[in-house]
Amino acid sequence: MARDLIERAAGIVEQAAGGATALPAGSRVGTLALLRHGESEWNRAGRCTGWADVGLTAAGEAEAARAGRVLRECGYVFDRCFTSGLRRAIRSGEIVLRTMGLEHIAVEQSWRLNERHYGALQGLGPWSAVRRFGVLPVLRARRRYDYRPPALEADDARLPGSQHEAGASGEAVPRTESLADLRARLVPFWRERIAPELERGRSVLVVSHKHTLRVLFAVLTGRDGTTSSLRVSTGLPIVLTLDHALVVTEHRVIQLPTRR
Repeated sequence: MARDLIERAAGIVEQAAGGATALPAGSRVGTLALLRHGESEWNRAGRCTGWADVGLTAAGEAEAARAGRVLRECGYVFDRCFTSGLRRAIRSGEIVLRTMGLEHIAVEQSWRLNERHYGALQGLGPWSAVRRFGVLPVLRARRRYDYRPPALEADDARLPGSQHEAGASGEAVPRTESLADLRARLVPFWRERIAPELERGRSVLVVSHKHTLRVLFAVLTGRDGTTSSLRVSTGLPIVLTLDHALVVTEHRVIQLPTRR
């Protein structure tokens, strides 16, 4: 029985780390900071954004600048930055790094860090979505881990944007996604691109989106297969402490100074 428990625990740790290999004793794991982009135009309008490539508001740019200042004042320095392929995340990362004096570090953009694709709900406010599709599909899209919202049609004008990157890489271009789908395309990127940097002792900043960061946090805290209740506000940095198996042992939400 004891052996079974040990093996089960080891499996949970490996799964939570996305398949990362535990480091040798004494090695230093890099710091991982998660940042949701600053307020976007559609955040302000209350519209479901998904993969729509909208820009930041002036308030969103200010949020990113404040995030950079507070990270710098807390003494954080990053060696590598990863962002989604969407403008609101790319621009937020640029502002943060410039504010921190880290414009020189390598930045990698990937569609695998994009927000969940909301399909035909994209661009709609909550009441517009309910009127068009009904209450149950909208509620299920918000609450069920494995539910896909109604898909975009293949000729829908909302398909362009960073989806071209997915198509160019030989991947099927999504027209809707469940949270489970998001996890399936996110974890390989975590395992192949982000985790190795942390294992080398490098500190990493990931600038992405609410659901993407929640799913990643769930994976790294052993809650794989569910979403996380972690509050992910625009422009608010979350710094994770990781053990040698790249499992979260502590997280710190860094509060921004009050707007003046």
